[in-house]
Parts: sequence; C-alpha cells; structure tokens
Amino acid sequence: MLLAIDVGNTETKLGCFEGADLKQTWRVTTELRRTPDEYGVFFTQLFATSKIGVEAIDAVAIASVVPPLDPVLETACKRFFGATARFLKPESQGLMAIATENPAEVGADLVAAAIGGVERFGAPLVVVSFGTATVFIAISGDARYLGVAIAPGIIVSISALIGKTAKLPQIALQAPARAIGRNTTDALQSGIVYGFAGQTEAIVGRMRREMGVDAKVVATGGLAEIVAKQTPVIDAVDPHLSLVGLELFARTC
Repeated sequence: MLLAIDVGNTETKLGCFEGADLKQTWRVTTELRRTPDEYGVFFTQLFATSKIGVEAIDAVAIASVVPPLDPVLETACKRFFGATARFLKPESQGLMAIATENPAEVGADLVAAAIGGVERFGAPLVVVSFGTATVFIAISGDARYLGVAIAPGIIVSISALIGKTAKLPQIALQAPARAIGRNTTDALQSGIVYGFAGQTEAIVGRMRREMGVDAKVVATGGLAEIVAKQTPVIDAVDPHLSLVGLELFARTC
C-alpha cells in the first residue's frame, strides 16, 4: 500500500492507496518543529483512527514545498514504515513536461495536482488550487505545464483583513443571500466569497484566451467547494488531485 504525502506551507494532506484506489485521506496542520520520532508517533496515531495498519505501508511518495521537513519525513518514513520515501521533483519527474522558464522553482505540490488533474480530467485543463495561495495552473492540450497565476489565498486574505481592522468580526466562510450586504457579516461574506468567484472567472477567462482553447476547469483544495458553488466557470471539484498525481508518480516513475 502507498502512502502519498503532500506537504504544504499550512496544511499537509495524506492519502493511502491500494493500487490506484484512494482508501483513506487525512488533512493536518504542517508542523515544522516535529522530530522524525514525533512524526512517526503522529503517523501511528493517524493510522489508529482507520482500519489500515502501519505495517500495510510499503511505499511512500512525497511532494513537498517545505524543504526543512524533507529529511525529517524521510527519516520518519524509513523508521516507522520501513519504506524509502520518493520525492517528486518538478524538474526531474517524467510524467509532465514543465514549460516554465525555471522548472526547478515550480512547486512540487502544483505539479502533483497538475498530473492528477490530467489523469482524471484530461487536457487541456486549468487547475485552480485553493490553498494558502490561490493558484491557477494552465495545462496545454499536449499535457504540458505552461505556467501559473498566484493570488493570496482565501484564509490568508481573511486573516489579513480581520487582523488590520479591529471592528470586523470573525465570520463563517459561506455565501450570503445577496451581494449587497446589509450587515457587517453579510458584507464580508459577499466580498470574500463572490470576490474570489469573480477572480476565478477573470483569470480563467484570460488563461483560456492565451491558451486559445476553452479548457476544462477543475478546482482542488480544501476550500474549492465554497467558490465552485458560486461560479459556472468551474466544471468539477476534486480535493485530492495532488494525492492522485503522487500515486501515478509512484506507480510509473
């Protein structure tokens, strides 16, 4: 069984695959200060919440954008799973050509999501990843990673706004009944939810024109569903694209 780990700046996603079937997923906070043993104990506790035993894991694939954690996770996986972790490197993986100016600077998590997107939805494709940042990934008809647009993420934007304005309250992240807010909560929800929906429509529209094709759009990430419900430009939502890409990487590379 394969354990796929997508290490992001804010959250880490984990998924267990039996063959190509995703059997179990977890989403946890990325913690820089854990030691390999602490991560091992943490993994053991996660697996205790499922019907999958630690001993079932015989392979590990990792996409990481937090380099200090790479050796920590590598040691933890070797010690607790007896498996040598394989790291997806954008510049050397063989599943997708990277057509940017400097492939080495591309995020491994984005490449994993792009690979997973093409595997599930084909190409051309625009993958919109709603995470710490909101990232729009353009993928050509011949499945090349063309480049991205990067905007502040939803939670980052909310935190910055609330943190700089003493009178604004914390809010639930949901769409209000109307765009014209008649109280502070509705006004904030309108600006955030409908604002990100409008941003999505605008950037996807520009990317499609530059690509010269009406590419399908798939949203991924923990907040994808919230925005997808407010715009017809998103064709599908799949929160696990990066894990799917890692499984394909582990299976074929």
